[in-house]
Amino acid sequence: MEMPPQVRLGLDIKRAEQALMAAKSSAVRTADLTVAQYAALLAIAQHPGISAAALARDCLVTPQAMTGVLKTLQTHGLIERTVHPWHQRVLETRLTEAGRHALTAADTEAVRIERRLADEFTAEEQDILRALLARCVQAIERDH
Repeated sequence: MEMPPQVRLGLDIKRAEQALMAAKSSAVRTADLTVAQYAALLAIAQHPGISAAALARDCLVTPQAMTGVLKTLQTHGLIERTVHPWHQRVLETRLTEAGRHALTAADTEAVRIERRLADEFTAEEQDILRALLARCVQAIERDH
C-alpha cells in the first residue's frame, strides 16, 4: 500500500459529513422533510422565484435530483411554481404558507446542530476550518 489508511484524510472527511447528515436528517424529520427538501426550502426562502436549475446549483445536486425534490415539495403543498413573466420556459419557485411553516420547524432543529458544531470551535478556528476544507476541494478538483 502506497498510503496507509490511517494517514488518509478522505475517511475522516466522509465520517464528519455522514455524522452531520445523519444528525440533520433526524432533525428535519420532525418537520416531515428530508435533508434535500429542507435545503431546497431554505434556498427558496433566501431566493424567492429561483429557477430549478439555479436551485440545483445552490443545493449541490443534479438538476434531475432537484426535479424529484421539487415535485415532492409541490405535491405536499410546500412550494408553488409559476411561469416567469418574461421567460415562458422558466418556472419560478416560491414557498407557500405551509412551506414557510415546515421550513421554520425544520430550521429550528437544524440550527441546534449547527450551533453545537460551531460551539466546538472559536471564530478563528471556524475560519481556519473553512479555509482547510476549501483547500481540500481545490486539491480534489485540481486533477479533474
